[in-house]
Amino acid sequence: MDSNLKRSIILEHYQNPKNRGLTGKEGYKTINMNNESCIDEVNLEVKIEDGIIKDIHFDGDACAMCISSTSIMIETLINKTVVEAKKILENFLNMIDEKEYDKDILESAIVYDDTYKQPNRKKCVLLSWWGIEKILKELENDR
Repeated sequence: MDSNLKRSIILEHYQNPKNRGLTGKEGYKTINMNNESCIDEVNLEVKIEDGIIKDIHFDGDACAMCISSTSIMIETLINKTVVEAKKILENFLNMIDEKEYDKDILESAIVYDDTYKQPNRKKCVLLSWWGIEKILKELENDR
């Protein structure tokens, strides 16, 4: 993907993030994620019904990379099954860690494919994805 297109997608998701603002409604799993090495702090609300991610909302203070990554993650994972979400998550984490991954399932999240070039930005990009990973593990353990 062209670097100008990547930048414009990241900027769009930073300036107009998807589902920003917590609902406070029941039936959502919540998690607070923070990056000790910077200001990034994100609260996530995730609603999963019948094995499908029905809704995700977030709020918090974070840098452009963290906000945009959270927004793209939300756009990518809503209406996916938990199984699909885990596969997307695994591939996204592999991409960031320069391991083998399937770019075709990452949708817009592919814009972060060169994050490895800026190791100090990895945590920014991964923070919310780690939050979803923790929520999915909790759900698995609750069964």
